[in-house]
Amino acid sequence: MKASAGGYARANDLREALDLLANADGQGRVLAGGQSLIAAMNMRLSTGDMLVDISRIAELAGVAEDGETLRIGALTRHAAVGADPLVKTHVPLLAEATGHIAHAAIRNRGTIGGALSHADPAAEFPACALALGASMEIAGPDGSRTVAAEDFFEDVFTTALAEGEILTALTVPKQRPGEAQLIEEVARRSGDYALVGLCLVKRDAGHRVALFSVGATPILARACMARLDAGDLDGAVTALQGEIDPPSDTQASAAYRRHLAGVLLRRAMARLTGVPA
Repeated sequence: MKASAGGYARANDLREALDLLANADGQGRVLAGGQSLIAAMNMRLSTGDMLVDISRIAELAGVAEDGETLRIGALTRHAAVGADPLVKTHVPLLAEATGHIAHAAIRNRGTIGGALSHADPAAEFPACALALGASMEIAGPDGSRTVAAEDFFEDVFTTALAEGEILTALTVPKQRPGEAQLIEEVARRSGDYALVGLCLVKRDAGHRVALFSVGATPILARACMARLDAGDLDGAVTALQGEIDPPSDTQASAAYRRHLAGVLLRRAMARLTGVPA
């Protein structure tokens, strides 16, 4: 099929992009890397859209330190996130997660802001943001606001972004001494979406566990986290399996996904502690 678009305009800066969206009568769609949007348009899942191209707005790309946090511009491409020395040093979970995302061609075009805004429940970066306790910086016609990752993902492909708003950056706490961050996932083939994925962050304040591909959104496994904080891995696995409601589809049954979630938690803890699961 051929994509059907209602128009195209390239924005030179953020203000122009917001103005273009405001004048699109609700049909404006932000075009960044285009790895999800163009595919949807080619399949006629999204038609008649006014594409607002933000891909050359330099202010929305790049990684910078900001005190105890790292600020990652929404237009920073997946490959750049994975290769950035600041990310590798201060948020290694994102660097590791990049290697699991699709294939090199996708990683070279896709953007972290696009992945977060698209909110695919099987994608790595949304779950990473949740596990890290990240915040989303959003610009809109009424100004800027910040939304915690826990409040950002609302449903399948649905976020807290309102009409006319643009995600501009991701702000993530820097890894502190003694902190550990890692990701585990199972996929049928390299580059496929994960059947189940798990992000684990261990801080002085406790564990944070986020799962993907087990529901409509990435899930923060609070009951599991509490058991890990208490040093009860078996209890954490049981709690984890009880607080997710994964789907059944042609790739895996709900029961198999629930089993895999427990397996991945044990793998992650084995990596964390050095003790075989």
